Amino acid sequence: FVFLLQNPKTKEQIENLVRNGMNKELRDRLCCRLTFGTAGLRSAMGAGFCYINDLTVIQSTQGMYKYLERCFSDFRQRGFVVGYDTRGQVTSSCSSKRLAKLTAAVLLAKGVPVYLFSKYVPTPFVPYAVRHLKAAAGVMITASHNRKEDNGYKVYWENGAQITSPHDKEILKCIEECVEPWNGSWNENLVDTSPLTRDPLEEISKIYMEDLKKICYHRELNTKTNLKFIHTSFHGVGHDYVQLAFKAFGFKPPIPVPEQKDPDPDFSTVKCPNPEEGESVLELSLRLAEKESARVVVATDPDADRLAVAELQENGRWKVFTGNELAALFGWWMFRSWKANSSKEADVKNVYMLATTVSSKILKAIARKEGFHFEETLPGFKWIGSRVKDLLDNGKEVLFAFEESIVSCLQQCGRWLYFFLHNNCLVFD
Repeated sequence: FVFLLQNPKTKEQIENLVRNGMNKELRDRLCCRLTFGTAGLRSAMGAGFCYINDLTVIQSTQGMYKYLERCFSDFRQRGFVVGYDTRGQVTSSCSSKRLAKLTAAVLLAKGVPVYLFSKYVPTPFVPYAVRHLKAAAGVMITASHNRKEDNGYKVYWENGAQITSPHDKEILKCIEECVEPWNGSWNENLVDTSPLTRDPLEEISKIYMEDLKKICYHRELNTKTNLKFIHTSFHGVGHDYVQLAFKAFGFKPPIPVPEQKDPDPDFSTVKCPNPEEGESVLELSLRLAEKESARVVVATDPDADRLAVAELQENGRWKVFTGNELAALFGWWMFRSWKANSSKEADVKNVYMLATTVSSKILKAIARKEGFHFEETLPGFKWIGSRVKDLLDNGKEVLFAFEESIVSCLQQCGRWLYFFLHNNCLVFD
């Protein structure tokens, strides 16, 4: 393993363990490999096959290349999307941007066009770009709302959903067959010199915001409202993109929490950068809201795919909405807007909404009353995304889909919308 390492920091970590006779930790790090969970590959950054580092990302991408080449005869024409957040760790010289460049280098060295974002982006941009650019697949380097020590490797298939079985198992097999880094795999400078590198940032950002406008039904009213919003991005990627999203809807820009607006891989003002923690992580946001006389607080997690919303009540207390409550509001609003804007010939029986089995049945009750279809999927955004794509391909109109997140002590909170599919389907995870 040491001979495979070209990162001096991770190489030093292994050599120190050997030098100090720490055999158990060496076995823990070197005798097992990262496996795909519900959110891709995710672990602490550092040396070892079960950690996220330069080598394991290179190996994972080599396995991806081998599997995608087998699955798509036109892989070299369609290309691959790579995005990243702002995570980083000095002790292992790992950063999301560096890992994204190495991911791109593996594919560029094999003659595959790579759509590499030139700047950090929200996770939803990657699956959106995969579908819009008709790429074979994509990867987002992020550990989402995890602790600062972690990073991850989220894989999206051509349908814009995270991979499901058997793809995950087959990719792992291919990774095991490609553990030796290929010529060029370490050359992160390829992203600056290869003619196959393309930057989709401007195009995707523009068209994503244009798609957002398709589900904005009262823009003129939005431009006139006196309602104030506070937004915190928890030291992640969300600030710039949430500002653009509010602009797309005609709202005045939300007031950012200054201490949490800019990227900071140490997440210096929160113990855990997860909006699911409720008021305990919203303290700065709520304090600023009271100072600015704002009634609504929105918080996005570090890769901007998870959302918390709080509203000031008449009794002066703040209510932090659960994911099921937000989904009920969004689902009701999407159907109400569909009815108000559809032609008389529109068939409600062609309309679908979805949720996973761990989520509220509120949409099922609304569907029974209104006449549209409601479906449940297995837990996980990958199952929702896959089923939504199937329905759209069969001419169905999918208005909304969501999953409730359930964490310790049954504390519940919503998540940020993951991506917009065509036909104005809102997917909320």
